[in-house]
Amino acid sequence: MRRNTGLAVLLIAFGALILLNKVGIHMGPFIGSLMSYIVPLAMVGLGYVGIKNGNKFAWIIAGLGVIILLGKLAGWLVILLAIGLIAYGISMLSRRSHV
Repeated sequence: MRRNTGLAVLLIAFGALILLNKVGIHMGPFIGSLMSYIVPLAMVGLGYVGIKNGNKFAWIIAGLGVIILLGKLAGWLVILLAIGLIAYGISMLSRRSHV
């Protein structure tokens, strides 16, 4: 098998899942949720490949993918920010008590 065979099979599978979802055949909530993250990731990936090949339009594709992905991940990013703030506050308190 060639190098791109696995990628081709993956793209075909994702495309089939999208089409099945659009015609009303649902594969469960997990697949729908997964596809909502895969499409923006694919946009970022294709944009990256296009940028490496010198395509100016690829910046738009990658930018839209990043914006969509940030919208999807906003809840997780806020949770990570809160954890980071708590950890930083604890480290500040522990440094102060050692001085």
